[in-house]
Amino acid sequence: MEPDASEDDDTALQPRAQAIRSTVALDGDGSCVAEARRLAATFLIRARAQYGLPVSARAMDLTQLVVSELVTNARTYAPGPVLMDLRIVDALVEVEVWDSDPVLPLAHAADAQRVGQHGLEIVRAVARGFEAQRESVGKRITARIALTDAPD
Repeated sequence: MEPDASEDDDTALQPRAQAIRSTVALDGDGSCVAEARRLAATFLIRARAQYGLPVSARAMDLTQLVVSELVTNARTYAPGPVLMDLRIVDALVEVEVWDSDPVLPLAHAADAQRVGQHGLEIVRAVARGFEAQRESVGKRITARIALTDAPD
């Protein structure tokens, strides 16, 4: 709940900055992973060009990697469309992917002999934050990637 604006508070009358955000519905077909990666790259390029935000080459690569892994998982394990939401929050890009399957993903123990099913391990290794949350329909996975290579 926000505090009431008082007449003496000039900041209460100033418009809020618009969030840098992009949301897209992907149809879940074979091309949706490539489309999601392209949209993520375009989003970060726009954040850099229009808003002057620092976006490192590493952030660009990691964001596309995370998008690829999360959308691939959604497409593989859940029927129907996939929603992807990209947001800039502080010095992070948040990648949020929703699908219709309510089963939360589990990271497997590291196993060099295992073929496949390393996507969640990869995402958790490169992300600054990771959340998996059950929704009224399906689940939402959120990963956060630093926009710059600066140390914490």
